[in-house]
Amino acid sequence: MFALVMSGFAIAVRVVFVRNLKQQITDRLTVLGQGAAANAELDHGQLQVEDNFLIQDSINQSQTLEWFDRQKKLVKQQGNHSPQAPLNPQATVEIQAQTPPMQSITLPILSHETDEIIGYVRVSQLLDEFNETIFQLDIGLGMGVIIGIILSTAGSIWLNQQAMHPIETSFQRLRQFTADASHELRSPLMAISSNVEVALKYPDGMRTEDYEVITAIASATEQMTRLTEDLLLLARTDRATLVLLAPVNLSQLLNQLVQVYQSQAQNKQIALETILEPSLILNGDVSGLTRAFTNLLQNALRYTPSGGKVKVEALSLSHQIQVTVSDTGLGIAPEHLERIFERFWQADQARRYDDSGSGLGLSISQAIVQSHKGSIEVKSQPGEGSCFTVKLPLKSS
Repeated sequence: MFALVMSGFAIAVRVVFVRNLKQQITDRLTVLGQGAAANAELDHGQLQVEDNFLIQDSINQSQTLEWFDRQKKLVKQQGNHSPQAPLNPQATVEIQAQTPPMQSITLPILSHETDEIIGYVRVSQLLDEFNETIFQLDIGLGMGVIIGIILSTAGSIWLNQQAMHPIETSFQRLRQFTADASHELRSPLMAISSNVEVALKYPDGMRTEDYEVITAIASATEQMTRLTEDLLLLARTDRATLVLLAPVNLSQLLNQLVQVYQSQAQNKQIALETILEPSLILNGDVSGLTRAFTNLLQNALRYTPSGGKVKVEALSLSHQIQVTVSDTGLGIAPEHLERIFERFWQADQARRYDDSGSGLGLSISQAIVQSHKGSIEVKSQPGEGSCFTVKLPLKSS
């Protein structure tokens, strides 16, 4: 916006300056032409010019005076640069664009006695100096605009940094708080979980109501533990990228992962299929990639009803590995697709089959994939299922 304002201002200054400069040249030539016309008179039918006016000092080297009779025949000339075009009494001001560029003023010569037109005088001036002045003006305005844009950009960056510094500090503190809180919560949660496990080992002396309460505590503790681990992982991912990278056989990783969840799929009567191209190698973190694809697979199994199908495919495309996890589950409404990777976000429809999710699984998967310089996207239709596509760079040979 500032660049447009500066450019508009420079154009306005140039237009006004050029117009005024042209008007000054026109006025100067008009005065000179009027003086030249006043020193010409008709003598015995012939146009005569007083010799005392024919002094080179009366005009500069870039100007030319020409006197013509009524038949447009040249009578006198003072100066060396005359226009190439023939005299045109109807055109008061003429501009010659071709070399050499010139501006001409044509004025009628009137008789001192009858005010009849007895001839014409044409005053011309080279525009080299005018063009040079405009060129210098353009350079000055252009440099001014560039310097102004540079200074304004630098100022904007500085102001943005000053304005964003408190916000960035707040985000850093929030991330640090999330990491610290998640870390500190692990110990009491482990203590609660241990005590609950011990209590559940001896259910004989409990009332039925107490057993149900302790079981609910165990379930809530497990869910809180998972949430704490997820928050801690996200805080670490936000703070830094992967440090330890090693060759990973993604085909083997996905195959082992599918074998782990095969029994869960069978219990829900879901067909879990794989199409894996062998030996898909990339540089990455095994635990991070396992977590990312575990979340995608769990998500597919969680929201696919009995009788449905979940398929995991992996193949190489040019310099990338493409992994797709597709299902025939609930699907996602189009208006929800843009928010599917937001933290803690869950569509109401997604809670129909399983309410144990924290809403962080897909956010974690996205963070891990992006830390591997990859991408993740989703396509879905309500009632037809969803397809998550992950692209990761192959290991360079």
